[in-house]
Amino acid sequence: MKRILIRSGKNPYDVVPVEESLQRDVIATNSGNLIFSDATHKLLETPDTEVVSNGIKSLVSEAARINEEYDAFVVPLANAFRPSFEPQLKRLTRLIERLKIPVVVAGVGAQTGLNYDPARLKPIEPSVRGFVSAVLDRSASIGVRGEFTEQYLKDMGFRDVETIGCPSLFMYGKELDVRKRTPELTAESRIAVNGSHNAVQKQGLGKVIAHAHARYPHLRFIGQNLSDARQLHWRDLSDPNAKVKAIPTHPDHPMYQEDKVRVYIDPITWIDDLRDFDFSFGSRIHGNIAALLAGTPATVLVGDSRTLELCRYFEIPHVRIDQVPADLDPAKLYEEADFGGLMSGHHERFERFTGFLDRNGLRNTFTHGDSGAAFEKRMSKLSFPAGVRPWLEADLGSLASRMAFMQRHITELTLDNERLKRDLARAKTGSRTAAGLPAPSVYRRARRVVGAPIRRALQSGRQ
Repeated sequence: MKRILIRSGKNPYDVVPVEESLQRDVIATNSGNLIFSDATHKLLETPDTEVVSNGIKSLVSEAARINEEYDAFVVPLANAFRPSFEPQLKRLTRLIERLKIPVVVAGVGAQTGLNYDPARLKPIEPSVRGFVSAVLDRSASIGVRGEFTEQYLKDMGFRDVETIGCPSLFMYGKELDVRKRTPELTAESRIAVNGSHNAVQKQGLGKVIAHAHARYPHLRFIGQNLSDARQLHWRDLSDPNAKVKAIPTHPDHPMYQEDKVRVYIDPITWIDDLRDFDFSFGSRIHGNIAALLAGTPATVLVGDSRTLELCRYFEIPHVRIDQVPADLDPAKLYEEADFGGLMSGHHERFERFTGFLDRNGLRNTFTHGDSGAAFEKRMSKLSFPAGVRPWLEADLGSLASRMAFMQRHITELTLDNERLKRDLARAKTGSRTAAGLPAPSVYRRARRVVGAPIRRALQSGRQ
């Protein structure tokens, strides 16, 4: 049995309660990550291959164990070549440099503006060069998302670069069936909208959402950030994203109050829910890919190179977000969306992707297995949490799971605190800390973390 370690927040088969998911951050800050990591997991799981999640960890200290226990390390990535991701990229590089097994990167992208100008990426070039060099020392080629990233790496002197898109759209292999189920959108249509805090605050998406909300009673916003989910489930406003009140995941937004917002922890529930919608649009690439996987038409409002190059490669309908009016009607996007290229070119793009896997010594379930039948059967027997929704009630039923989680967490903190006090007592450093100064009350620490959201929810319930 071949064993593959995959960089992902969690194994697709892991059913994790909402509170624990938010505490552990199994989505690695963005639930879109799980769509392409779950798809990669399914693709690589064959009768003679076991796929194991690393939980996103990039611990150099684990290199020896990884070399001993696994036959390959597969790293599906999104827009990893960006300044804000440089610390994680460096950690990942240090780990890869110590690996003796093949390392395969599938779908990495560089992020800059819509003009494809790489100037803002110049400061991180040494880190990108180090990462790509380490990968190519252990693989036949590196797979990138699209045209911009391919040219970016080739301009740096790398030649073994292949444009393969993103694994997410190959979750069902050669099968992809996206059709308009209704001639036009009406006031009764079910529409999903998505977007980042940056798109809402700085690129005009907030006004677009507001106009759509006024026109379409069945509009639903689907967030993706960890902070979005915590705002819905805990009413937690501690993250800097809480300053953006025009996004529907904020408790002050009317769509929040109308229970028209969701965040999904698991791709399976996300995709299943989108099957009942007529259309999806917004600036989130994987939010709209989730819709396409559900067979639901979608249009991406592109705001940077990472979304633009992926839409161009897959021929996903898209419009530049800087060219849409504030009163944009999604019905117009729906009318103009053409899915001919997306569907007619899917088979060729799938063959290109599996060819990339072949060249890097990786088998896939659609060529060498059961086309994912065992994966789908196993997933169908599991009961995953529904999408996280706004916390609008203050009754005992709505509080039960939250309070139970808090109690368990306090118990765990108490045990950790006692262990730390014993360790400190044994340490002979001579410092006041090592002498065992009283630690802050575990109850007070837990209360500081979760007390404010609870109080806000109870106050809301009285209004």
